[in-house]
Amino acid sequence: MIIRQPQESDRAAWERLYAGYAEFYGVAQDAGMRARVWGWIHDPAHEVEAVVAEDAAGQLVGLAHFRPFARPLAASVGGYLDDLFVAPAARGSGAAPALLEALRDEGRKRGWSVIRWITAEDNQRARALYDKQARATGWKTYDMPL
Repeated sequence: MIIRQPQESDRAAWERLYAGYAEFYGVAQDAGMRARVWGWIHDPAHEVEAVVAEDAAGQLVGLAHFRPFARPLAASVGGYLDDLFVAPAARGSGAAPALLEALRDEGRKRGWSVIRWITAEDNQRARALYDKQARATGWKTYDMPL
């Protein structure tokens, strides 16, 4: 598995993966939304970055979107993993652990204190992996509609 930054030539494959991620979570997403995120990950001034997983056949099979976030109480900066998705046909291929390891390496390189993410409570397959890679916290997440 090769983990790398997405290139312009990856756009169609990335869009298929990201649409699959939105579908998995039941989120209505359109081409304009994907175009905006694609723009973000290719804009050096924007905080959102991405890595993709490429299999031995040269196909993109996974993605991860991440960004730094300030941790005032800890007086540090961490990395926030917003999205992690592996195509259903590639699950169990090692793509997800490879993406997490790449983020761990990137966080160490940047001096981040932690990589943090959330997942759905019923996402049992992903949680089984996450329980091996990280420590579940006791925090409950809230969203305040604006």
